[in-house]
Amino acid sequence: MLAGAAILSLGLVGCGGGTLSGSGKTEGTQTDASGDGSLTKITVGILPIAPSVAVQQGVDNGIFEKHGLDVELSTSNAGAAMLPAVSTGELAIAVGNPLSVMTAADKGLDMKIATGYSASKSSGEDVNGVVVRKDSGIKSWKDLAGKTTSVNALRTQGDLTIMESAEMDGADPQELKFSEMPFPDMEAQLDRGNVDAVWLPEPFLSRALADKDNQLIGYPNQKAITGLPTMVTFTSGKFAEENPEVVADWKAAMAEVLTAAEKDPDAARALLPSFMKMDAKVADGLLMETWNAETPLPQLTELGTLAAKFGFLEKAPDMNKLIIK
Repeated sequence: MLAGAAILSLGLVGCGGGTLSGSGKTEGTQTDASGDGSLTKITVGILPIAPSVAVQQGVDNGIFEKHGLDVELSTSNAGAAMLPAVSTGELAIAVGNPLSVMTAADKGLDMKIATGYSASKSSGEDVNGVVVRKDSGIKSWKDLAGKTTSVNALRTQGDLTIMESAEMDGADPQELKFSEMPFPDMEAQLDRGNVDAVWLPEPFLSRALADKDNQLIGYPNQKAITGLPTMVTFTSGKFAEENPEVVADWKAAMAEVLTAAEKDPDAARALLPSFMKMDAKVADGLLMETWNAETPLPQLTELGTLAAKFGFLEKAPDMNKLIIK
């Protein structure tokens, strides 16, 4: 699908009006860190989900300008659409799911991971989980064998980590069934018995667990890979080769942006009502992912190996070639 999208040159879904080709510099009106009055303008793709707010926070606080970058955000409703857009230079950089980046590279797109971005919690409550009805008879991961679990997209980190969790519990992962469904629809379909289990992120997870007739099976990210990376920032090999200084500035800016967001998540939460039209009360209590710009090589390597094991990838990627050092 990703290769086909690249061949057909699919545009962004819900993309903003960015005009940067991804290969040059334009003069800005604000002053960069060098003080010569020039900024490098780049269009950055993000998804309209809570963790993306850290990039907006960096823009609002002038951190990117400090590092010589004039960042224009372009929101896409489809993560897969950002991959061909990055490949063709429509976007200079994007923030997205690391497995999708690996899949794109596996299909022949020249993708490079620039930095880490966010990760699941290593312990305690996590940012996504699998929920079932209490009367379903499903008490553990292995009980999902022969049952249908809804995920937002097939052959991504949701079904991958659930399959691994079930196998770790002694089930045959090939016996698990998955259906694709938008997150907002999942709780109602679970209630009606149309699916047996649902994989939900926050804030949908907390809302589903507020129903006394629902129960949590567990957190598949934590069980499959401790500290599983949920998003990374990525660019094309061509852009990285032609714009090494821009990539270096981006890496330095993201280190500062994500350190600030992780240090003061309440400030990031405060932006959510305007950033994604989230209810202020929901935003105030939202469990946020762990932000870190350091590229998590061990976890990414484990993710690639797991994806190849279940046939999501033809082979495990060489992370040393996929990651910009």
